[in-house]
Amino acid sequence: MITIGVTGWGDHDQLYTGHIAARDKLKEYSAHFPVVEVDSAFYAVQPVRNAKRWTEDTPDGFQFVVKAYQGMTGHERGKLPFESKEEMFSAFKESLQPYIDRNKLAMVLFQFPPWFDCQKKNVDYLRWCKAQMRNIPCALEFRHQSWFKEHFREKTLQFIKDEDWIHTICDEPQAGEGSIPIVLAAPRSDKLLVRFHGRNVHGWQKKNHDNWREVRYLYNYNKEELAQWGEYIRTLEQKCEQIYVLFNNNSGGDAADNAKQFIDMLGIEYSCLAPRQLDLF
Repeated sequence: MITIGVTGWGDHDQLYTGHIAARDKLKEYSAHFPVVEVDSAFYAVQPVRNAKRWTEDTPDGFQFVVKAYQGMTGHERGKLPFESKEEMFSAFKESLQPYIDRNKLAMVLFQFPPWFDCQKKNVDYLRWCKAQMRNIPCALEFRHQSWFKEHFREKTLQFIKDEDWIHTICDEPQAGEGSIPIVLAAPRSDKLLVRFHGRNVHGWQKKNHDNWREVRYLYNYNKEELAQWGEYIRTLEQKCEQIYVLFNNNSGGDAADNAKQFIDMLGIEYSCLAPRQLDLF
C-alpha cells in the first residue's frame, strides 16, 4: 500500500475552504490525505492532550508520522529542558500514547543533522535510541553523505535492518556532505518512508542567509520528475508492504499540489478520508 501526504497541516492554504479556524484544519486536511507528518513535535515534546485531540479529529485509518524531538537527534544546541536523556525520551514516548491507543502511529521519524556522520559513537547512539524506543516503529533519516558512501552503504543498510529501523529514502538537493543520495532500498519488508525535500541546491546550505528556512524547501516537482518517482515507488512496492510518502517541499506552497499530482499519477483512491467541507459561497 502507498500512503501519501505532506508535512504539517497548517500551511497548505489551497486545501482549505472559506475562513477555517486553525484548530479545524487537520479535520479538513484528513479529507484530502490519509497521513501527515507532525513536525511540531520536533520543536517541543507535545502535550498528550494535543495528540489526543488530533487523533479524535481524524478518521479511522488515518496515520501520523511523528518527528522526534530535536534534543533526541542532536539538533538542540542549548540546554535541554530535561534532567537527563532518559527523562527526555520518556516524556516523548508518553506524548505518543494517544496515537498508539488509536492505532494511528505509522512511525516516529528520527532525522539526524548534517553533522551526524558515520562514526562509531554515532552508531552506538543509534543503538541506544532504538533501545529507548523499544517496540515503537522508528524511521531513520540521515543528512550526512558518509552513511551512504560506497564503502559504508551496504553496511548502513544492513545496520538499519539488523536494528529494526525503518529506512527513509530522500529526494533532496545534492549539495555536498550535508545531503544524501537517493538510496532505493527496502531493508524491511513491512514499512518504508520516502520524503520529498525538493531540489533547490542553492537554497539548501545557505544557513547564513536571513531567509534560509523560507527558501530551503522552495521547489515544485515537474511531471517528469514525479513520473520517475512513480517508477521507483512501483518497484519498491514489490519489496515492501507499506510505503509512506511525504512531500516537504512547501516553502512555496507546492507540497500539497505535488502530493495530489502524485496520487493521481499512481491512480490511487483512498477510502478512509474524512468528508470534505462544502464551500457554499
